Amino acid sequence: MEKVRQVIAFQNHFEDFLKMQPVKVQDKIYKVIEAIETLERVPVNYLKAMAGTKGLYEARIKLGSDIWRVFCFFDQGKLIILLNGFAKKSQKTPKKELVKAINLMDLYYSEKNKR
Repeated sequence: MEKVRQVIAFQNHFEDFLKMQPVKVQDKIYKVIEAIETLERVPVNYLKAMAGTKGLYEARIKLGSDIWRVFCFFDQGKLIILLNGFAKKSQKTPKKELVKAINLMDLYYSEKNKR
């Protein structure tokens, strides 16, 4: 399948999160990332904009009744930057995870602007 977007991870937060997950969950996360890379129009059940943030999205992973989220954002349209991930235990997104993602996104841009 041809890629319409490139997905990369910023720092090691996504990788650390991924390594802590069981293999079945890792496989499902890879499938969702592949969908984000290859589908022209990514369904909202895979990738959803976070309201009230400046361009933050969440990749949505569901396996059985369990749910995981990986924060990410678009850079220059076709590049997706993966940030932190977490297992979702309640309806609301944990504030500390959201704050962490926003801080990482800000850090990404400040490092990029220094280059």
